[in-house]
Amino acid sequence: MSASNYLLAGLSGEVAIPPDIAEHLSLRNAPAAQPTLRTDASLALELRGIDLSFGGVVALKEVDLAVRHGEIRAIIGPNGAGKSSLINVISGVYRPDRGHVAINGAPYQPVPTHKLARLGVARTFQNLALFKGLSVLDNVATGRAYAGRTNFLSQIIGLPNARREQANARERARSVIDFLHLTPYLDRLAGTLPYGLQKRVELARALAAEPRILLLDEPMAGMTATEKNELADYVRLAREEYGITVVLIEHDIGVVMGLSDRIAVLDYGRKIADGTPQEIASDQRVIDAYLGVPPENEDGEGI
Repeated sequence: MSASNYLLAGLSGEVAIPPDIAEHLSLRNAPAAQPTLRTDASLALELRGIDLSFGGVVALKEVDLAVRHGEIRAIIGPNGAGKSSLINVISGVYRPDRGHVAINGAPYQPVPTHKLARLGVARTFQNLALFKGLSVLDNVATGRAYAGRTNFLSQIIGLPNARREQANARERARSVIDFLHLTPYLDRLAGTLPYGLQKRVELARALAAEPRILLLDEPMAGMTATEKNELADYVRLAREEYGITVVLIEHDIGVVMGLSDRIAVLDYGRKIADGTPQEIASDQRVIDAYLGVPPENEDGEGI
């Protein structure tokens, strides 16, 4: 079995757990009872009243966020404002102390990563999380791991269903690689590529999962201006080609203003503004907390 097939098998497999341990884990991890939530089915993603704290330190406080189908929704704010914490709540890494999350109108509780992928949500991370010793094709194919239905043993034995899943994963990977103009690097080890291309490979891996919602956590971090513009174009094209909804955290305000349909601004864990790029750019609370004082012209008047 190739390295990529073995990796896919491991990621998508199921491990037998003794009944007594399984019962203990299910009780320990059972979500707390939540009151009935009236959700808006017209929204791809909805958060209401999200509170999150760590040892008494408030990370998020009463945060609401509504994301429409097919839009590129940015979340910005100073360092420590709670942006990544909010993404981690959406992706199920953190369980909020209070509040509700709904995906496509359905109330949602934090779930393991493989179940999140099956709900149609994929994400990238601030730091590259590629398998640098695997090829570009194998890296992108791992994005299909959680879409698999066969178990680990089926993958090892090579049963027909498992072989079909592996073939489908590689076919999807090749399609996304071609879309992102990565075909010349198909067989290159991911770790040998320039940083900007590695970022594009990570986007390809997320798209290989065929998500309906794509969470991008600082996708342009560490890139040159040219690389940022190229990746922003690919995000925009991916929205159009695959009909996905994008939630974006990004520090480069120029990229955010040019790429986003709407922007939410966090400061000290609270949402202080929400609107179009034009509305955010002229919001005095945002200027004071994040954007800074508008530059002045030679006559001392604000531009």
